[in-house]
Amino acid sequence: MRRLVYIITVVVLFSSCRSNNTEPDAWGNFESDEILVSSETSGKILTMSVEQGDIIEKDQLIALTDTALIELQMDELGASRQSVVTKLKSIEAKNNIIEQQISNLRVNIERVGNMLKDKAATQKQMDDLTGQLKVLEKQKEANNTQKSTVRSELNVIDSREALLQEQLKRCYIRSPSGGTVLEKYAEAGEITSAGKPIVKIADLNIMELKVYISGSQLGQVKIGQQCTIRVDRGVKEYNEFHGRVIHISDKAEFTPKIIQTREERVHMVYAVKILVENDGTLKNGMPAEAFFGFTD
Repeated sequence: MRRLVYIITVVVLFSSCRSNNTEPDAWGNFESDEILVSSETSGKILTMSVEQGDIIEKDQLIALTDTALIELQMDELGASRQSVVTKLKSIEAKNNIIEQQISNLRVNIERVGNMLKDKAATQKQMDDLTGQLKVLEKQKEANNTQKSTVRSELNVIDSREALLQEQLKRCYIRSPSGGTVLEKYAEAGEITSAGKPIVKIADLNIMELKVYISGSQLGQVKIGQQCTIRVDRGVKEYNEFHGRVIHISDKAEFTPKIIQTREERVHMVYAVKILVENDGTLKNGMPAEAFFGFTD
């Protein structure tokens, strides 16, 4: 009886040990898409609105660089615009007067023409009136040419204003996507330059686990396939996560030094990316094991 109990105990312990030490199908490390957010302008950083570890949303303001010079240029441009608009209104007013004079002259020309038929007016009177009409028409033509030139000046001001507006917009450094601030490279009061990184962000809500499988395992892995991910928790315990295969490399590569495949004799492996929802415990670079349920 004692011998039977002993045998059963050994079998249970062996089975338990085997189930707790099931060999993974692949190993790898967690990664996330990191984004370096850089300044697009040079100048002093007026405000820095985030700290390392902050969770930020897309288009959230990260920092603001000095806008004083751009605002002064915009004020100067506004004054130039006002001057050009005033000039344009003056030309319009002159044209209105000329058009009224032309209208009056045409009435007089018609009247003198009728008088000329009755020999109540002279040809010289008619010639004087038509001469005055031609002068006024040329003045109007010259004014219209000047008006076109002034409008061109206004178009140049519009273009310069649009450029300054874009430069002003770039002083407001915003997050291109939601995520967590991993690193902070600048502080308020510092001088930055165009292209210089301000912060590094990454979306840590969804992590990518990159593992490697051998050629013999390749046929058992498909895009969209569900798998189990296991991460160490202490010495003998694990945290388990559900994963989904999102990418399988179409080219083989040599086994990375930090990775061991199921069959050590195979030296060429394929990279597989697995999407895993992060509960806050997964970090960049953290090692993990993947279980696909391969059959021997």
